[in-house]
Order: sequence, then structure tokens, then C-alpha cells
Amino acid sequence: MSKYLREINVIHINIMKKTIIILCFSFITVLAANSQSPLGRGNQQLNAGLGLSGWGVPIYAGLDFGIHQDVSLGIEGSFRSYNEHYTGDRYRSSIIGLLVNGNYHFNTILEIPSEWDFYAGLNIGYFFWATSSEYPGTAYSGAGLGAQIGGRYFFRKDLGLNLELGGSNAFTGGKFGITYIF
Repeated sequence: MSKYLREINVIHINIMKKTIIILCFSFITVLAANSQSPLGRGNQQLNAGLGLSGWGVPIYAGLDFGIHQDVSLGIEGSFRSYNEHYTGDRYRSSIIGLLVNGNYHFNTILEIPSEWDFYAGLNIGYFFWATSSEYPGTAYSGAGLGAQIGGRYFFRKDLGLNLELGGSNAFTGGKFGITYIF
């Protein structure tokens, strides 16, 4: 009986693999169309929204500059504040983050429709972390290097939603918000 169950399990796994491959090819085919990167050289976009972090909920705003059809450079600032209780003391922390990022946009190479923008890149940033308690305040600062991968969906030519996942930077998880191209 166990030999029969193993054979069924192998058949099931093979069907799952084929299904996943077919779905991936279907997804790529749906995305395939002649297009350009939504930002493009010489254009600018404003991004703003909320971040994900274990230390409060950051708000952020940034500006990206198209330096090539498929490459952008950007600057970004973030702020978050949170309260914490530890060993009977109350702490209030505020964190300000500043970073510079560079992204490669995959629209041209993957022929993705211009409503979509998929990118990946690196960032380098610096954060200022101030904590106060019943004792004198403590301040921490530090630099960080991180990577991100993200995407945008433009429901208008100049306005869209963005989602970015990343690590080792001021957000440590990701962020989501709006994008405005001008």
C-alpha cells in the first residue's frame, strides 16, 4: 500500500511542477508588450507612504530621478516615533532616516507594459535615533547599506501605487504608498 501512495505522491508533485511552469510562462506572456520604463530619462517622481518596521511605523517621502531609460537615482527621508516599556521605565524613541538609492527598472528588458514598473537596487543611508526616558536621553546614529526590490502599478499615466521590500536599511521590511510622476 505504501508503494502505491508514493507513486501517487510522485505523480502529484510532477503535476504541481508542470502547473507552476505553465503559470509562470502565462504570467510572462501576459506581461509581454512593447513598452518603456514609466519614469524614463530626465523625468522625476515623488514617492510617499508608510513603512514596515519593528520600531514604529515610519512615514517616508522620496524623489527619484530618471538618469537612463532603465536606471533611476533617488533620495529619501523617513521619520518614525514609538513608545516602549522596559524594566519599569518608559522610553520614547524617534528615528530620522536619510538615504540615497539606485534602481534598475526591468520594463524594457522584460517588455513589461508601461502601467507596471518592476525594479531592484541598492541603497545607502544614515539614521539618527534619539531615545528619552526618566534618565537623560540617549542618541544613536548609524549608516547602513541595503537592497530593495519593488513594483508600481500606475492607474493613471502620472499616478500609481508602490510596494517595495528590502532589508538592512532604515525600513528593515518594506514600504507602500503612492507615486506621482512629473
